[in-house]
Amino acid sequence: MADKQPEPTKADDRKIFKQADSDGEFRRQNAQFRSYVSADPDSEFPAEKDRYVLYIVYGCPWAHRTNIVLHLKGLESIIQLVVLDWELGPQGWFFSGRLGTDKVDPIYGFTHLRQLYWKADPSYDKRFTVPVLWDKKRETLVSNESSEIIRMLYTEFDEFLPEERREAVLKMYPENLRNEIEDMNGWVYETINNGVYKTGFATTQEAYDSHLYPLFESLARLEKHLSEPGHTPYLFGAHITEPDIRLFTTLVRFDVAYHTIYRCNLKMIRHDFPRLHEWLRRLYWDSSDRTNGGAFKKTTKFDQIKMGYATALEAATTVVPGGPDPDILPLELDKYPGFSVSPDAGKHYPGFSVL
Repeated sequence: MADKQPEPTKADDRKIFKQADSDGEFRRQNAQFRSYVSADPDSEFPAEKDRYVLYIVYGCPWAHRTNIVLHLKGLESIIQLVVLDWELGPQGWFFSGRLGTDKVDPIYGFTHLRQLYWKADPSYDKRFTVPVLWDKKRETLVSNESSEIIRMLYTEFDEFLPEERREAVLKMYPENLRNEIEDMNGWVYETINNGVYKTGFATTQEAYDSHLYPLFESLARLEKHLSEPGHTPYLFGAHITEPDIRLFTTLVRFDVAYHTIYRCNLKMIRHDFPRLHEWLRRLYWDSSDRTNGGAFKKTTKFDQIKMGYATALEAATTVVPGGPDPDILPLELDKYPGFSVSPDAGKHYPGFSVL
């Protein structure tokens, strides 16, 4: 049965939060489920309306990237979205109903994500991670690898979407830029996306230093990239592409979580990287057709991000850092004539100025 695995004891309660190995280094677990949904009706997992479920946690950047693409594409009526609690408990991700999350798993009535993993594979004994793409028809886990899930969402469900939301128009993974995209994905993942975790989870000074400085070197490299011809307003020009999505979910968490909680504190995005800061705010505040009415802002839940990170470390407490205030600064609207943004994008915060 999917829910018959042994319960953790009190002595095990904090083991799930132990991220670093004995040498102080954090090494991310590889995704174990790597199947693929395809537009081919004869494939193992053919794209169908109402067949698949995407399980996420709002605080998780890897899950966030899949939720952004789901909303950019307009797939909310094609793929069911299920949201777990923001807190990582002793038994992993769980359902609670707090802050608008789901009270229980709407498919099976499960209380924990691990039950879904065990339904797919009763012998599974690794971490229970999000996102999860689930097949209701075959009752199994298709994929728990975010980088592959987002590529399924780019193209494989296009037959269910209007032309303007198809990959041929959106160009999130255009063929002519794939070599450059793959190159950027590689070093951004190692030093930034995963770099913040290798820094934050480090338990020795040597491990911490070995990841902290490359992280900020890569942020400076991105800052320079945005100054070069053809790299504005987005990382590869006029269209929002995959690297924008993958980078956004890390940088939108940077000042509010990684800088304070994960000790990635040499610099802040808002004060020290003006081009990255502008790029970040442009994506967040945009409510135009480019973002399908605000996909980046709608999927960013700062309260759950901050609370989730504050309780995720092995030495976690229940104290959530108050700052920075605001979570994200407004845009200078006079710089963007005709730019459609959320109504509160130009809101002024007492005591703060826009860089």
